[in-house]
Amino acid sequence: MATRAELEAAMTRRHRYGTVVVVSTRETPMTDHEREAELQVLTSDECYRLLATQQIGRLGVNAEHYPLIFPVNYALEHDVIVLRMAPGTKLTAAQHANVAFEVDEIDQRTRSGWSVLVRGLAEEITPAHRAELVARTEGTGLTTWAPGEHGHWVRLIPQGISGRRIVPGRLPQPFEDAAYP
Repeated sequence: MATRAELEAAMTRRHRYGTVVVVSTRETPMTDHEREAELQVLTSDECYRLLATQQIGRLGVNAEHYPLIFPVNYALEHDVIVLRMAPGTKLTAAQHANVAFEVDEIDQRTRSGWSVLVRGLAEEITPAHRAELVARTEGTGLTTWAPGEHGHWVRLIPQGISGRRIVPGRLPQPFEDAAYP
């Protein structure tokens, strides 16, 4: 167990990564072989900030007796996710349903990245909704990437949001030292 002096010394060696504070309790620095990647839990504010940096996500619905995952492009309207869809399985399965929505960014070279998962209720916006809600939804300016008619607007109202970030440790050498003459 660490002494009070050791804990106070550790508190002076803080490193900041985004909104998460990592505190080391080691007195001696880690060797290259001891340094490992770190998994950080993100706050909901950080999750929304990261969602705002991307345009492509994955929508998870239950349909045809299976959980199905669809790539979709999206926009944010405050904390609501706005999607445009063509008629079909995805739209039918998402209508007034609990869905999952996931966005991530991965850097394979550094073995780092982040992932945000939103759980919520999807609802198609139709002319039967308040004109102000229809205008706000269409005002996101979301255009679809896929060809074809995508005239159905869907809002995903978050019920929960969570995220994780992997901060790389020291990466191993790509080749053994002996491989170089």
